Amino acid sequence: MLSLRQRAWISGGLSALVSLGVGILLLYSYLNRQALDRFDRALVERHTQVVVALSYAADDPSRLGELLFDPTYQAPYSGRYWQVTREDGQTFTSGSLLGANLPGHEDAPTTLVLRDAENPDVEEVRIARQRITLEDGSTWLVAVAETLAQLKADRKDLRQNLLVAFALVSVIGLASVLFQTAAILRPLDRLRRDVAQRWDGGEALVEADYPEEVAPLVGDINTLLERNREIVGRSRRQAADLAHALKTPSAILRNELNTLAEGGQDMGKALDALDRVDAQLARSLARLRTANTGETMLARTDLSRSVDRFARLFGMMAQREGKAFAVDCEPGLMVRMDAQDIEEVLGNLLDNGLKWGRTQLRLTARRRKTGVEVLVEDDGPGIRVAERDEALRSGARLDTSKPGTGLGLAIANELLKAYGATMALEDSAALGGLAVRITLPLKPARPTREAG
Repeated sequence: MLSLRQRAWISGGLSALVSLGVGILLLYSYLNRQALDRFDRALVERHTQVVVALSYAADDPSRLGELLFDPTYQAPYSGRYWQVTREDGQTFTSGSLLGANLPGHEDAPTTLVLRDAENPDVEEVRIARQRITLEDGSTWLVAVAETLAQLKADRKDLRQNLLVAFALVSVIGLASVLFQTAAILRPLDRLRRDVAQRWDGGEALVEADYPEEVAPLVGDINTLLERNREIVGRSRRQAADLAHALKTPSAILRNELNTLAEGGQDMGKALDALDRVDAQLARSLARLRTANTGETMLARTDLSRSVDRFARLFGMMAQREGKAFAVDCEPGLMVRMDAQDIEEVLGNLLDNGLKWGRTQLRLTARRRKTGVEVLVEDDGPGIRVAERDEALRSGARLDTSKPGTGLGLAIANELLKAYGATMALEDSAALGGLAVRITLPLKPARPTREAG
C-alpha cells in the first residue's frame, strides 16, 4: 500500500498538472483570440483609410496609389493589399498585387465582413470587404487584405513561450507539492522519532507539541507506550523469577546426583537427563526473553563499561587456569541493547572461549561503519565449517567431553537477532582457534527471529 507521502505526491502532482494543463489551454485560447482581434482591428483601420482615400479620388481612382502612403502597398507581394471595384466592374488594385485580384470579388456585402481566403495568385490572406456608396452616389466594393503569415508566426511564438512558461510553472508547482507534503507530514515524522526517543527515557509525549489533528493520536500512543512498558517489564521480571526459581532446585538436584556418583553409584543417565532438562529450560527462557526485547526495548548500554567488568572477572578466572586473557576495547562504545542481554551474550562467549581455549583468550571491541564490532577469539580446536550452523542451533551440542548444555552460542545468537545484530563463527587469524564476530547496529533495527 502506498505511504501517505507517496499518496500526497501523486495526488498533488496530478492535480497540479491537470490545473496547469487546463489553465494553459484557456490562456492560449484567450491570447490567441486577442492576437486575432488586434490583427482584425488593424485590418479594419486600413480598410477605413482606403475608403477615405477613395472619397477624394472617386473621379480618378488611379490616384489612390498616391493617397495611400504605405510603401508596402507598392512592394510586389508584400503581404498587404487593397482593391476597389466600381459598379461598372472596373477594378483598381495596389501595386503589391501586380495586376492580380483578391478572391471573392463577386461578394457584395453592405456591412464590413472579415474572412480568411486562399488567393491562388498570392497566398493565404485575411480580407476585410464592404460595398459602400459615396456622397456622389457612386457605389464601390472596397477590399483590403493582409497575409496571415505574420499572424501564424505570432501564434507560433505564443505557443512556444507558453510551453516554456508551462514547463517552468510545472517545475515550481511540483516543487511546491513536495515542500507542502514535507511540511504537512513533518509532525508525523517528529511523532515517529519522539516515540522511539521517549520510550528509552520512559517519558510521555506532550499533546500540545503537535497539531490538533494529531493530538488524539498522541494520547492513544501515550496509553499504548505505558501499557507496553508494563507488559515488557512484567514479562522480563517473570522470566528472571522463573529462571531463579528453576536454577536453585536444579543445582541442588545436580549436587545430590554428583554426591551419589562419587559414592560409586551409576548416575550417568540421571545426569544426562538433568542436562537435557537444563538445556530445555535455558532455551525456553532465552526465547521468552527475546520475545520481550529487540525493537520494544530501545535501551542504550555502555559496552565499554561492561567489557571492563568482564575483563576483571574473566581475567581472574583465566589466571587460575593458567591462561592469558587480553582485552582491547575502545572507550565510550554505546550499543542499542539492554545491559543484561549484552552481558549475557559476552558472558556466554567468554565462558566458551575460556573453556575451549588452550592458553589464550582475546576480546576486541571496535567502532565500524556498519556498527560496533566485538570479536572473541581463542586458541582452542575451533569448530569445523560444516558444523558451525549446527553450533548456533538451539540444543545442539557438538562435543560432550566438557560440561555444559551446548546452548551458549545458540542463546547468544537468539538474543542478538532480537536486536537486529549478527553473529558469525570464523577461524581466528591471530590465535588459530575459534573467532566469534558480533556486529551490533548503531540504530535500532527490526529483528529477525527464528521460528520456534
